[in-house]
Amino acid sequence: METLPNYVGLVFIAITTVTIALFFKATNKNKVALLYILAMTVLVAVLNTQDFFLDNDSIPPRFMLFIAPSIVVAAITFLTKKGRAFIDSIDLETYGYLHTVRVAVEIVLLWLSIHAVLPESMTFEGRNFDILSGLSAPLIAYFGYRQKRLSNGVLLAWNIICLALVLQVVITGILSVPSPIQQLSFDQPNIAILYFPFSWLPSIVVPVVIFGHLVAIRRALPKI
Repeated sequence: METLPNYVGLVFIAITTVTIALFFKATNKNKVALLYILAMTVLVAVLNTQDFFLDNDSIPPRFMLFIAPSIVVAAITFLTKKGRAFIDSIDLETYGYLHTVRVAVEIVLLWLSIHAVLPESMTFEGRNFDILSGLSAPLIAYFGYRQKRLSNGVLLAWNIICLALVLQVVITGILSVPSPIQQLSFDQPNIAILYFPFSWLPSIVVPVVIFGHLVAIRRALPKI
């Protein structure tokens, strides 16, 4: 990581900051949601200073701690009455614009691949087509959620497809990290996410993106 240009990390810090700011706005400035995401941001950064995630032999792999808290929090949110009320209050138009950060993320992933700290398969030059989600997101936000010219079926389909695209990258990324569960990219493993600030990708940016799709899918489905 020593050969990685400083601007790559600075750009990703900016991406994470914009993601958090737009998330805060989309949640109508919900302070509890902001407190959680800021706490995770600080916690992951502190653990990075201790090289916590560089232990490649632990079972389960330590990098899974990037993912586990968000899964638990999301489950609680969707399964509780207060959580569902919070979901129904989210501004989907703002969340739609939030998804545009994925274009910038894809550029950073390409830079990381060029400097051999991330497999090419995780970039748009490989098997990652998530940039299409970011490029189409402003259209969905404007025509779908502001102008309401798109049907629930179209919005549902877009969110499901984009969720599948990001999950494909997540799975590739997990299986490419040096660990006992690594199955892919042995020639150029995914080591970038083990270092600051790129550890914020699986712990902050990706969970926010995935949560947005889950919220939009729930809102597009008929209420039972």
